[in-house]
Amino acid sequence: MQGDGAGQDQDSELSCRNGAQNGESSSAGEAHSNGLESLTNNGNTVNNNNNGVSAPPESNNSNSTVDTRKKKRLSQCEEDVIRLIGQHLHDLGLNQTVDLLMQESGCRLEHPSATKFRNHVMEGEWDKAECDLNELKALMHSPSAIVRMKFLLLQQKYLEYLEDGKVLEALQVLRAELTPLKYNTERIHILSGYLMCSHAEDLRAKAEWEGKGTASRTKLLDKLQTYLPPSVMLPPRRLQTLLKQAVELQRERCLYHNTKLDSGLDSVSLLLDHACSRKQFPCYTQQILTEHCNEVWFCKFSNNGTKLATGSKDTTVILWHVDTETQQLKLMKTLEGHAYGVSYLAWSPDDAYLIACGPDDCSELWLWNVQTGELRTKMSQSHEDSLTSVAWNPDGKRFVTGGQRGQFYQCDLDGNLLDSWEGVRVQCLWCLNDGRTMLASDTHQRIRGYNFEDLTDRNIVQEDHPIMSFTVSKNGRLALLNVATQGVHLWDLQDRVLVRKYQGVTQGFYTIHSGFGGHNEDFIASGSEDHKVYIWHRRSELPIAELTGHTRTVNCVSWNPVLPGLLASASDDGTVRIWGPAPFLDVQEADGLNDCSSMDS
Repeated sequence: MQGDGAGQDQDSELSCRNGAQNGESSSAGEAHSNGLESLTNNGNTVNNNNNGVSAPPESNNSNSTVDTRKKKRLSQCEEDVIRLIGQHLHDLGLNQTVDLLMQESGCRLEHPSATKFRNHVMEGEWDKAECDLNELKALMHSPSAIVRMKFLLLQQKYLEYLEDGKVLEALQVLRAELTPLKYNTERIHILSGYLMCSHAEDLRAKAEWEGKGTASRTKLLDKLQTYLPPSVMLPPRRLQTLLKQAVELQRERCLYHNTKLDSGLDSVSLLLDHACSRKQFPCYTQQILTEHCNEVWFCKFSNNGTKLATGSKDTTVILWHVDTETQQLKLMKTLEGHAYGVSYLAWSPDDAYLIACGPDDCSELWLWNVQTGELRTKMSQSHEDSLTSVAWNPDGKRFVTGGQRGQFYQCDLDGNLLDSWEGVRVQCLWCLNDGRTMLASDTHQRIRGYNFEDLTDRNIVQEDHPIMSFTVSKNGRLALLNVATQGVHLWDLQDRVLVRKYQGVTQGFYTIHSGFGGHNEDFIASGSEDHKVYIWHRRSELPIAELTGHTRTVNCVSWNPVLPGLLASASDDGTVRIWGPAPFLDVQEADGLNDCSSMDS
């Protein structure tokens, strides 16, 4: 990369030197013609010649001279690329190749002063390395950084003396060299404590230090390099860093990337751009669950991803087991007796309990033991109540519930009333990770935060139309709202701003539940009154997939929190659909598939 630090105007020193000789040698010994030494594992020089490569003989042919003079001068970008390639080849130990590259291009990897400094650090010649700092000072962006660099050098010198058992010499470094710098006195106090270490292993453990040798000195050099302009010394492994950044950027821009990001380069090909196929995305029907005998109003995967709960107008909750290997679902239990039907479900943080709520005219709430299938609590404060929504406190010992008739309660697992808030007509609830703040959407088209401990409340979100439902991201930063006649809106709860309005979904005055999902919650899915499931990338307003197959309104979607390729949807058609990647197909069949919206069943 092009440097902009001091000394850049010295073309003869910092950039390509066409036709110049690149064989400077350091005071520590001769180096390769590329300016870098080969080192063994203990940091000693093992080859101090030009890697056996002699300079090409001078030609008496005048045409050779003419060709040299006509040689194109490299641009700054071309110089940078050559230096990056040279550094990478050097790290691979291909020093003869580096020498030839530098000779032919007229470039060098780094400034001669930086080469000397590098060699002295790697050889542990600390006094010479300190002298090199004076030469480097004029080339640095911030000359004051010399103090920090000197501190790092002396710290390594001090630790190596201690490891060698030279306690008096180490003490001298601490008192006469480190302390007078008047820099990072807290660290100096910590360093002084290492004098009490009884042996080298104890020192390395307490200092979290690799010990004297190539490893710790290379790590030191990486830290020292951060204070030097790249025109003087390239950042370590710069080419790999740039390639990783390119791969990560391509993955971030990929609309269908739904797997864990591997920061290494070994798992990818650098010869092709990254691109995920739509066929790898959960937009193909894998299973249709038909055990409910009426409209299915809600579905929710457990926090550990091994179960799915579905609630229906048919008065039952069905618990399904998720096989994490085959990603197939099997009926576990049916929980019966919800006279008004089940319109909302909430898993406890540890998945031990499940709470079921009913529609507007339901004054009861059911708390089930998932393992035994037994009803632990059936709560009803008053027959005039409407308990339509619930949210668990992160401690798993309390929950809040409420409805549109003005009830807002905090209760324990036995249904005992702990606190109540009067006059709040609740549409939907959520408890933030702090365990104190409860979010509630109300009939005033807003979401407010309520603190039951100090009885304070504040406005967080204000919409212009009724908020039918909302959900919050795992980190508590983003809220996803289904807004009547408007669709799906994304809000930043911290900044209290509307981030994005997602297009495509048909949202009237039915309660439809959307959700975050996929790896890193990069995706958003919502049901719709036009019988479809819509999926968006969080950063894109237009849907990336429209899933067809349901024949009536899709009331709820739930993305498996552990298996990013598994999605469930519940519909008024009485079915629950499980969506996943395309089934295994041969190349011809895969190429013949249309987009997700073509998968009808």
